[in-house]
Amino acid sequence: MILKGKHIILGITGSIAAYKAAYLIRTLVKKGAEVQVVITPAGKEFITPVTLSTLSSHPVISDFFSNRDGSWHSHVDLGLWADAMLIAPATASTIGKMANGIADNMLVTTYLSCKAPVFIAPAMDLDMFAHPATQQNLERLRSFGNRIIEPTEGELASHLVGKGRMEEPDKIVKVLEDFFTESNYFKGKKILITAGPTYEKIDPVRFIGNYSSGKMGYALAEACANWGAEVVLISGPVSLTTKHPAIRCIRVESANEMYKETVREFPTTNATLLCAAVADYRPEMEATDKIKREVTKEMTLHLVPNPDIAAALGAAKRPNQIVAGFALETNDELHHASDKLKRKNLDFIVLNSLRDKGAGFQCDTNKISILDKEGELTAYPLKSKQEVAADIATRLADLLNKV
Repeated sequence: MILKGKHIILGITGSIAAYKAAYLIRTLVKKGAEVQVVITPAGKEFITPVTLSTLSSHPVISDFFSNRDGSWHSHVDLGLWADAMLIAPATASTIGKMANGIADNMLVTTYLSCKAPVFIAPAMDLDMFAHPATQQNLERLRSFGNRIIEPTEGELASHLVGKGRMEEPDKIVKVLEDFFTESNYFKGKKILITAGPTYEKIDPVRFIGNYSSGKMGYALAEACANWGAEVVLISGPVSLTTKHPAIRCIRVESANEMYKETVREFPTTNATLLCAAVADYRPEMEATDKIKREVTKEMTLHLVPNPDIAAALGAAKRPNQIVAGFALETNDELHHASDKLKRKNLDFIVLNSLRDKGAGFQCDTNKISILDKEGELTAYPLKSKQEVAADIATRLADLLNKV
């Protein structure tokens, strides 16, 4: 039983679909999960706490203070207790609050404190679901690493027909089961990931760099950790932070620093994903003081090559180690990616092109192809970087099962 012993927070909001929560609880409990219900005040207008408490065998939490004796419900403790949080049904109002951090009820406060994966099953009328504000909020929640369980099409409470019906309870439970199955894919594995840009100093205030935001590498780190891996993330200078406790982040600035840390960590890993946009060159000389235009006038930089991290790891890898690289190209994409794959002895390479709208630096989405050393090319449509990370992790899991 995949869900046996799992702690699930079930968030219920003010939707007619709240009646389906009873079926959700019953199914989850039958499969061995322990369910704690957190309901919004509006949710109690659609289904009673007595019903939910009876099915879950736990008192239902709705308010911070249930008694006037100084006792209160700790959203922090709940967030630490959970193996997963499921908001089903999730209304447009709650989705908007979650996306923007408006913690005005126990459910949203618990969500903001939750360290476990979060699943969101929207339920609303078709026009509300299709509205740009709702879609933008859902996309923002995806970018935070939340998993959206898409609603289905059918007759809605308004008697209109369209997309907005909450997914059926058995299919929602299947999503959770699939997640916890995936969470064992990398159990016992150590995965090294590089992310972000590198900065190569010209003087104390200027550098050579690139536009990498680190979003793809950080999404990969979260995906691999969610699937059971011990992750070492070597990150260039970005503003992102990690959430999963199994991720150990080593922050660096220059290509030389990233090379040193990557080579040091590499021997104890099972797989390495080289997602960082490492500068190929650095200034030969770094000025100790800020260079003044009025004094220097024209300036010529002499650049020297940085160490090639991918080539070094490709040459040093053991037969049971997987090394994958990334190739962001602007022209002759497949040719350049194939050449890099062979020269650096990689097991597969993730290719994307700046000519594809929504792919590359700074975006929340990406459009990739994966090319392996046997020459097989798999193309994927434009997706969120979290979904792309899952695609890459799936390919990595397949390879690790064969070594």
